[in-house]
Amino acid sequence: MIVTAATAAQVTQIAAAIGAGVVLIAFSALIAWPAWNSYGRNWERLSALFLSLYVLVAMVALGAGIGLAVFTVLGEQI
Repeated sequence: MIVTAATAAQVTQIAAAIGAGVVLIAFSALIAWPAWNSYGRNWERLSALFLSLYVLVAMVALGAGIGLAVFTVLGEQI
């Protein structure tokens, strides 16, 4: 079996997949689950989950912004 080094694109894809998994786990454990358990009626629970999706979008946007900033600053050095 021949093992070759990973290309930069493969490393980027792996890092993106790990980051997406971390964000989804953090969203589920820290935001969605407490929002669901905070209310008793189903329509309240669904409303809380729907509104917490804004938090998920903000987390993804923040991560993309940080990634873009790192790429902009260190892109030529890498």
